[in-house]
Amino acid sequence: MRRRGGNHLMSNNLYENLKSSASNFPESIAYIYGVKSVTYRELNQQVDQLAAGLSAQGIGKGDGVALLLGNSPEFLIAYYGILRLGAFVVPINPLFTQGEISYILDNSQAKAVIAHVSVEPKLSEVKKQLENLKLDIYTEAENQEWTWEHLMESSLNVYGSPFIEQEDLAVILYTSGTTGKPKGAMLSHRNLASNADSISKLLELDENDRVVAVLPMFHVFCMTVCLNAPIACGATVLIQPKFSPVEVVSTIRERKATVFAGVPTMYSFINQLPEATAEDFQTIRMCISGGASIPVELLHKFENKFNVPILEGYGLSETAPLVAINPLKGTRKPGSIGLNIPAVHSKVVDEFGKELPRGEVGELVVQGPNVMKGYLGMPEATSAAFKDGWFYTGDLATMDEEGYIYIVDRKKDMIIVGGYNVYPREVEEVLYQHPAVVEAAVVGVPDGEYGESVKAFVVVKDEQITMNDIIQFCKERLVKYKLPKQVEFFKELPKNSTGKILRRELRELTEVTNEPTY
Repeated sequence: MRRRGGNHLMSNNLYENLKSSASNFPESIAYIYGVKSVTYRELNQQVDQLAAGLSAQGIGKGDGVALLLGNSPEFLIAYYGILRLGAFVVPINPLFTQGEISYILDNSQAKAVIAHVSVEPKLSEVKKQLENLKLDIYTEAENQEWTWEHLMESSLNVYGSPFIEQEDLAVILYTSGTTGKPKGAMLSHRNLASNADSISKLLELDENDRVVAVLPMFHVFCMTVCLNAPIACGATVLIQPKFSPVEVVSTIRERKATVFAGVPTMYSFINQLPEATAEDFQTIRMCISGGASIPVELLHKFENKFNVPILEGYGLSETAPLVAINPLKGTRKPGSIGLNIPAVHSKVVDEFGKELPRGEVGELVVQGPNVMKGYLGMPEATSAAFKDGWFYTGDLATMDEEGYIYIVDRKKDMIIVGGYNVYPREVEEVLYQHPAVVEAAVVGVPDGEYGESVKAFVVVKDEQITMNDIIQFCKERLVKYKLPKQVEFFKELPKNSTGKILRRELRELTEVTNEPTY
């Protein structure tokens, strides 16, 4: 059997990776979107056209261009076209509110924005307040001053490449601020390209792979695992406009996909499809899970039903994103995020930054070529995140004797009941074992006697289930202080754009009501 992956030399420049795939595999399919399939030679030409069009409008090296686009060929072309110019990309969720969009455009000082026409009403308001914004281009638009088509046709000159250093800014990702405004994590070409390179090697990606891109492209998980890594290897990207379990399964089957990357919620929905079978997944070599911890119970159910391995990994916007992943070959440990990726180091430390013995809980800190340059215009936040050259993740973790890392929880999500630490994930793992529970999340609520108590939010597939049933189930599996005192039933839990359950919103709901719900 031929060895997969590892046969392409990668650069520390994302655009150079695309150029080399276009030269090595000109006729290979770069992406498929609906009925449209485009070769690497064509994609490279489209990227050149876009760069030339932006350049003709005065956008050049060091300028910021924001993308307010869903998953589409335009996102992919614009992303690489902006990088080709030596400019930097500011990806924004197109569903953000006017206020959120305005803040990010102002903070990043973006000179141009490429947006889907549906965002135009929000942008036309925002534009009035932003002096730095010189150009707005719309996709799927007809009567705008600047459309995508205008831009692609406006200059067919061959655009000369500027010299791009590996430390040049490539992307600014805005992390959802749990407190205050979102922070712009500045990622260099080296940050993103080194991470794409590590992923390609670890997953043994090559030009025969077909990777499903259904995670939001504006999110770093999709950007690195489903775009940058496959493109650097000459693989095919299967672009899905949005997540629908039925459509994902049919794409995997019909397009003979080999790699699927998703968040736990996606695995849960696909697993619940009665008509989906292992046969649908027969071409899949592996699935990758990230964005949030995947409940061990769900991981086992999915692997058993579809007969494919799920490699759970872990990353952050600030680390471009991958820090650790369970190996494709070798031991996978359910419940762990695996081992450090090449060139990345991490350790578990106490509040003084001292490394803790294996098995003890502390904060996970990281070092490596993937770690961001800092937060844009926020020197205090940057220096708070870095100590002695290590990036502090804010996640509590343990490491076993073999170096496998287990995320216990977010530092700020820990619940303290009568002086005892309760990690929400531990309680959630038990809730997911209940046969009727589809989704679960746990938060701490104020408690007069114990300081805090545990409250669970669940989605169940059987309306007969009561709060008492859930608590009784937990009683047999958890020590008393970890037991949920309250259980609230939801039709669906609040999630962010990647499908990660938002405990913060549940906490805010609790602050408003703070009444037991039956």
